[in-house]
Formats: sequence, C-alpha cells, structure tokens
Amino acid sequence: MATTPKPAEAGANPIPGLPSLEDLSKLMQDFKLPGVDVGALVDWQRKDLEALAEANRQAYEGFQALVQRRNEMLQEAFAGWQQQLQGATGQGGLAQLTEGAQQGVQQAIANFRELAEMEARTRGDAWKVVQDRLEENLQNLSRLLQPK
Repeated sequence: MATTPKPAEAGANPIPGLPSLEDLSKLMQDFKLPGVDVGALVDWQRKDLEALAEANRQAYEGFQALVQRRNEMLQEAFAGWQQQLQGATGQGGLAQLTEGAQQGVQQAIANFRELAEMEARTRGDAWKVVQDRLEENLQNLSRLLQPK
C-alpha cells in the first residue's frame, strides 16, 4: 500500500544527509564575517529553491495534463475506429472505411498539434519561473555591486 509523504515541517531539511538552510545560517553566523548579511544570503537561496520547486511543480502538473489529454485522444480514436468498423458493412463499407481513415489522419494531425502546443506552454511556463528568478538575482547583484 502506497503512503503519501508528509509535508516537510518548516525549516526541516527535505534531503537527508545535507544541512538545512538554518544550519548553514547558524554556521555562517559563527564566523561573524564583517559586512555579510547572512540572513539575506539565506533568504536569497531560499527564494532560489522556491523558484525551482515552483518550476518543477508547474512542469509536473503540465506534463500530467498532457498525458491525460493524450490518453483521452487515444480513447476517442479507438471508439471512432470501432464505430467505423461496425458501420462498414455492405457495398459502401470500403468507401466508409476510406473516408474514416482520411478523417482519422486529419484528427491525428490536429491532436499532435494540440499536444505540441500543450508541451510548449508547459515548458514555457516552468522556464518563466526560473527566468524571473534569474532576472531578480541579476538585479540584486547589480544593486549590491553599486558603489556606496
């Protein structure tokens, strides 16, 4: 029986064996580096990790929707083929099958286009989260490098 993982407690390290951001923050504060805002560095890294987690979540959900839509398309196609085969009896049967095959090819092309657009949108949305965070990092760096 599968169990769902419990959400990580605030401040808990999601990766066993690696120090948490709080642990690293405490370690850096022990060094008492002059002019270094440890809290700001930890916050910066936290925002980076949150952006990556959000991008991953969006990509995961987008690809789940893509797979679900693909499965729906396959079910629709199989149902259509069954109807065509059942209705293709008698003298007009071959003509009906030919027409059905042409419609099937057109539908397959439309489905492929729809899936490609869904994939592009999913990738774009996930990348936008990372891009926005990178842009924010560059703005922070340029602000930090300005002479005081």
